[in-house]
Amino acid sequence: MNNQSSAVLLSPEAVAKLDTMELRARTIVEGHFSGQHRSPYKGASVEFADHREYSPGDELRHLDWKVYGRSDRFFIKEFDAETNLNVHLLLDASASMAYGSGAVTKLQYAACLAAGLAYLAIKQRDAAGLMVFDHEVREHLMPATKRSHLALIFERLQAVEPRAETDLSSALQVAAQRLKRRGIVVLLSDLLDEPARVLRALSHFRHRGHDVIVLHVLDDDELRFNFRGPVRFRDLETGQRLLTEATLVREQYLGALQSFAAEYRRGCRERHLDYALVDTSVPYDRALTAYLAKRESLTRKS
Repeated sequence: MNNQSSAVLLSPEAVAKLDTMELRARTIVEGHFSGQHRSPYKGASVEFADHREYSPGDELRHLDWKVYGRSDRFFIKEFDAETNLNVHLLLDASASMAYGSGAVTKLQYAACLAAGLAYLAIKQRDAAGLMVFDHEVREHLMPATKRSHLALIFERLQAVEPRAETDLSSALQVAAQRLKRRGIVVLLSDLLDEPARVLRALSHFRHRGHDVIVLHVLDDDELRFNFRGPVRFRDLETGQRLLTEATLVREQYLGALQSFAAEYRRGCRERHLDYALVDTSVPYDRALTAYLAKRESLTRKS
């Protein structure tokens, strides 16, 4: 993906559409969603909360030089925020995300969705962060509100490459431990892992008070099985190959896919997580604005 330009990552047309949208938080009040978003930026409190290790993109003015003098390591002083919402973008960059039957791969498409959500968050004066993972967390940019941070997120999204096998549940458990401050967590993945394990891992975010969005990104070939005759399939993560007569297995495959997606949809609903199946053949700006409009409508009703 390192050959993408920022214009491709987030086109002017997509920006124009997103400028009319809003990402509302469903703040939890006594176990229920209140449907309210925090007010626009008013600053952060000065009450010290905790230390954490420095990550690229953190504001240098929050470095604790006394701790550095004692440990020779950089730590950031964290303060309790009064108003700003953290939007944590969790991007699956495992090898299976490299598949793409059209103009873009699943990873490129998911990166465009993440770029749109990061832009929307910072436009609202909320904070956006990025975590890239495969079987483990590969990179983590802590949430920030500055436009320069948005450029850094775009840079990392453009450079990300698919590799390694999927272990969603392990990576998500690590992510849940790192994201201590409540916010919106957006998972962008093809979810090609055992649904029960993934759903258990996602429950950790809900237990910590996060509002969770699951964007299930699949290619048109995966959704419709656009194959005919003898086809040799190769697993992008294990390298295993399978020769089969596509026409004979098509009905069985589509039935299995429907059950697979239904298990995620049902599991997310039971855990009060937002779930949306996203088809990479649909322009990403159209898919994102349609999801946000639906979420806005449901939030207002809740």
